[in-house]
Parts: sequence; structure tokens; C-alpha cells
Amino acid sequence: EAAPEVVVNELTAIGDIDTRHFERSFAATDRLRIEGNDNLLAAARATGVRRFVAQSNGAFTYARTGGRVKSEQDSLDRSPVAPMAAMIAAVEHLEKAVLGAQWTEGIVLRYGAFYGPGTSMAPGSQQLEMIRKRKFPVVGDGGGVWSFVHIADAAQATVAAIENGARGVYNIVDDDPAPVAEWLPELAAMLGAKKPLRVPRFVGRLAAGQAGVVLMTELRGASNAKAKRELGWHPAHPTWRQGLQPAA
Repeated sequence: EAAPEVVVNELTAIGDIDTRHFERSFAATDRLRIEGNDNLLAAARATGVRRFVAQSNGAFTYARTGGRVKSEQDSLDRSPVAPMAAMIAAVEHLEKAVLGAQWTEGIVLRYGAFYGPGTSMAPGSQQLEMIRKRKFPVVGDGGGVWSFVHIADAAQATVAAIENGARGVYNIVDDDPAPVAEWLPELAAMLGAKKPLRVPRFVGRLAAGQAGVVLMTELRGASNAKAKRELGWHPAHPTWRQGLQPAA
């Protein structure tokens, strides 16, 4: 009865991520990305929707080889560690289903790591409190590159995709991908905390699991050049260095 022109799939069940049980943390969301998205696509097709926009993940999913910052042309991780395999497979299923739907304009938004109100990096959140209490160490060399995006900028990018997007994938991230060894100490300083502890990889694996070590040492960041160029979107918070300041 609503007869929508556009459907936007932002379904998620992700809460606080326990990296020691990464697969369990994403299990419900994996099901939403596979069964939920397929059902929503079927309903959208039956209704004649002209554009279908779906949430994907550009923070944890790119191949952990080659350059430190990836574009939409780069592949997702083809050899993920076991705890992350189901999550990446679900992301791939969703993306292929949306982009392969020839009856509509399928758009995939690979969001970076969210921060801001209502996210896992909101003021007073468990994650920020762990950093404040020095319970969030840098593992190994801290070389994993993270791409962040303020939740308000993600919302604006989604509107831009609805209005201006063409079939394809867009990284929705800020301008400042940064390795853990850089952003974690800087965020600790913003919070008035001491510098994070540094622990070797084997200690990190005991505390945070195999997935936690990957997030800390091997992640690749993402470029937002395509979203800027094709969607006309520019983040109001171009870097987490300013955007996270209110969290302190």
C-alpha cells in the first residue's frame, strides 16, 4: 500500500562486539544480511521499487594484503581468519544479491566504523570507558588501519545515495584512515587517559581472540573518493580527530 520508490535496508543486530567470540557477535546480523535481505529484495521486487540501498561493511572486510587504503574496486578478504569468515560471507551474499538485481538500481554502502550518538563509540560507551581505564591495549605493531565515520555523516551519505546514487558500491568513511597505533593513543589523550598499554600479538590473541588481533594489526582502511565524486557527499566530520573530541 505504501508503494515506495526506494527501499533502504539498514537492518542490523550488532551490539557490543566480543572479539573473542566474533562469530557469535555477528550471527544474528549475518542472518539478516542473507535471509532478511533476500526477503526484503523479494518484497521490493513485487512492489516495483526502482532503487534498493543496502548497508554493508567497509570497516572489517577488505583483503588484508596490498596497500593500506582500499577503493571499491579492491576485493573483500578472500582468506579471512576463521572467526570472521561467516561475517564476510554474509556481506558478500548481500552485496551480490543487491548488485545482481537487474530489476532495480542496487546500491551498496560500505560504512566505516561508526562513532557518535547511539554507537559503540558514543560518550560513556563501554568501548570508550575501556580506553579511559587503560583496558584497551595496542596489540603488536598496531598496524591495522581503521576508517571511521560519524553516524550523522553516514545518514547524510545515505540520503545522497537515495537521491543521487547509481548502481554500485560506495565506501562511506571519513577522510582520515589511521592505524590503531595512531588513533588509539590520540583518543586516549582526548579522554584524559594514560597512553594505552602495548602487548605482543600472542598476549592479544589470548585476551581478544584471533579476530581481535586482526582488527588491531592487519585491517585495511577505505577511500571515500568515489562517494565524494559521484554522490556529491562530503563528511561534516572529515576526521575522527575532531569528530571524537566531544566524546571526551
